[in-house]
Amino acid sequence: MVGREETTMFHRDLHPDGRPLKPEEREQLLRKVLPPTPYSNKTIRSTSPATSPRPVGRKRRILWTRFVTRIHFVLFAIIQAVFSIYLRSRYLYHVIIDRIYTIMYYPHRTPEYIRRDVKALSRLPTHISVILDLHSHDRYDAGSSLENLVNDVCEICAWTASAGIPVLTIYERTGILKEYLQDTHRAITQTLRSYYGQHPPSISLRAPHLQSISPPRSPNPLPADATPPRLEVTLIGKDDGRATLVDLTKTFAEMAQNRKIGPEHVTGELIEQELSDLTMKEPDLLILFGPDVQLQGYPPWQLRLTEIFNVEDHQGVAYHVFLRALHHYGKAQMRFGR
Repeated sequence: MVGREETTMFHRDLHPDGRPLKPEEREQLLRKVLPPTPYSNKTIRSTSPATSPRPVGRKRRILWTRFVTRIHFVLFAIIQAVFSIYLRSRYLYHVIIDRIYTIMYYPHRTPEYIRRDVKALSRLPTHISVILDLHSHDRYDAGSSLENLVNDVCEICAWTASAGIPVLTIYERTGILKEYLQDTHRAITQTLRSYYGQHPPSISLRAPHLQSISPPRSPNPLPADATPPRLEVTLIGKDDGRATLVDLTKTFAEMAQNRKIGPEHVTGELIEQELSDLTMKEPDLLILFGPDVQLQGYPPWQLRLTEIFNVEDHQGVAYHVFLRALHHYGKAQMRFGR
């Protein structure tokens, strides 16, 4: 207990005789009012931050985290490098293969060469379909894109007719070709004449919900032993896919409400027949002239049993892709769900 005299000495910093207090004396007075020390100096030294084991464990965890992070970065760099090498090697391989096919199989606008290329195939499809893209040529020039699209259509029609395939369906997502049906028919006819000369195949061009265009009788008579080839071409777009299926469903629903048909009448055969009449029949082979399988809204009902073919790392319409698709179809096994 600190007395009054000691309190007065501490506050005045003077002895009763007038001498100033020394630092040791002030500390002695102050210790009397301080609580007892809970730990000894030895305990304090053993638990000091500089020598305690807890910061050492934290430092080890920090070092381990940095090490694991570095390992992750190294693994990511290795995976990225391997994947990049694989993609570049695959691209180079396909470029070389495409160049070889281009040199070995070039049609030279001659139907005999195309027939020779497909002669060895065990079977040919009777109906093929292709997916083309208007904007794959030039996104900023609509006129040039449309012209290139029509040129691709003409070449594909000539290859199809020369291979002896009677039905061709061309899908373009925007459906712009249906707006130029007469001009497209004229361009296809001119291309076929450049392939066949005076006796080109007769071509029938149609689009859903539009009047079809059939050629007039040729003024040049065919030889007596010649059979005039014929090609039926159908142009479709995205409006002829899911939208047609929805419209057909609404029609069946209205007929069922009016009790014109019953649920037992709506069968798969009926739906297939109606869709075939509205759009097209199911193709045997679908060819994509792009590196990825992008159907772009192609009519889904007509692709149940269709063989789909595309070439990786290739963009653009090419004869060797068309020919490889026919070879792929000739080797495919049709199990029909078995």
